[in-house]
Amino acid sequence: MNKYDRTKIDHILAKLEELEYGSLTITVHDGEITQIDTTEKKRFPLHEKAIRK
Repeated sequence: MNKYDRTKIDHILAKLEELEYGSLTITVHDGEITQIDTTEKKRFPLHEKAIRK
């Protein structure tokens, strides 16, 4: 791997495997990965009481 070392790739893959709902943003500067941000969303089912309103 040229500019993308194995540590960065492994970190990205690990975050993708953990993520159920959300997004993963990879920031690249001058052709190199400089930052990885993960935004995770939690989803909760509605209660029947809330549905009836």
